Amino acid sequence: MITPWNRIRGHWASPTWLRTIHVTVGVPIALMSMAAILGLGVLSIVLAWTVVVPLVALLILTRVVPLLTWVQRSRFAAFLGHGIPPVPRSSREGRPIGRLLLQARSGSLWRQVAYHLAIGPLIGVVGFLSGAVAWSACLVAAIVAVQLLLAGGGWTAFLPAASALALFVVVPWLLRGVTALDAVAARALLGPSVKDELAQRVRTLRESRAEVIEAADAERRRIERDLHDGTQQRLVSLALNLGMARTAFTDLPEPARQAIARSHEEAKQALKELRDVVQGLHPAVLNDQGLDAALSGIAARAPFPVRLSVDVRERAAPVIEAVAFFVVSEALTNVAKHARASGADVTVRRDADVLRIVIRDDGGGGAEPAKGSGLRGLAQRAGSVDGVLRIDSPSGGPTTIEVELPCA
Repeated sequence: MITPWNRIRGHWASPTWLRTIHVTVGVPIALMSMAAILGLGVLSIVLAWTVVVPLVALLILTRVVPLLTWVQRSRFAAFLGHGIPPVPRSSREGRPIGRLLLQARSGSLWRQVAYHLAIGPLIGVVGFLSGAVAWSACLVAAIVAVQLLLAGGGWTAFLPAASALALFVVVPWLLRGVTALDAVAARALLGPSVKDELAQRVRTLRESRAEVIEAADAERRRIERDLHDGTQQRLVSLALNLGMARTAFTDLPEPARQAIARSHEEAKQALKELRDVVQGLHPAVLNDQGLDAALSGIAARAPFPVRLSVDVRERAAPVIEAVAFFVVSEALTNVAKHARASGADVTVRRDADVLRIVIRDDGGGGAEPAKGSGLRGLAQRAGSVDGVLRIDSPSGGPTTIEVELPCA
């Protein structure tokens, strides 16, 4: 039968003994961590003139400190049930020396060193001594009270018995305070900082946004393929049949022949509009032959001369190529609608991990993103992949649009 006393005893006893084990185990772990870090520090100072030894010691430190942190996090999880989140790992890109120096400048590394070198040993020793003294005093008082009772001391055993009972009640609160302080310090120094959490959140959002963009691009390709292979083929067949009927049935009444002719023209117009829609979704030539061929098609269809220069030796990701294609296409469309230009220059080149696009026209200028949705759409397309768009359009022209898209 579970009584209220059993509930209180179960709630009190288990955490108290676990906290006692926590502070007891923490002392050797803290002293071992402090000795390891101090040893590496002394070795680096003594042999600083060799240059190589401090670098090796720093390399060992960047490997040892996370291991010691993992041990401490395991101690908190096992005895206190506190899950301290791990510190996000630094980037593994770049040269080894660069990565080592980046880790050495990391605030999280030195926060962990501060805990292992000072805070952890201090709290561990204070907690252990406090718990050991309190438990020892409780045990001694209880032994004295029992001896006095067995010796017939009567009321003389009251004081040590009361002291033992008081210590028995106070020790759990003492241990709770020490372990709570240790948990706060460990969470602040061994866990991720607010900056680390924000950086991790940004990385997560960037990855999820990239997945959404890729999914949207894949969906556009699927729609383009379905329209090209399904609806477009049916319209081609319909236009062909109407054309044959228009040619064959010349003896029909005039209203019937006019209806067939109108239907034939409407079918051809619908087929043309559908091809434009399919081309606007995702041109197949972009997948097959790359930006040069796809942009050449845009330049050829423009209602004004377009001088195109493409220097992309290594193709970018499909999503980046699609954004570049649509940026150029929409920019030239805006030029045709609003700029009153007689010509335009489009330059596309890849510099390392950046795809640079420059669109320049000789129109009247005065283009402002706040006045229309076209330029805002360009900025949104570039921003969807962390790109940058700059517009220089003084009154009287010319207008220059520069776009930088990351290829990494």
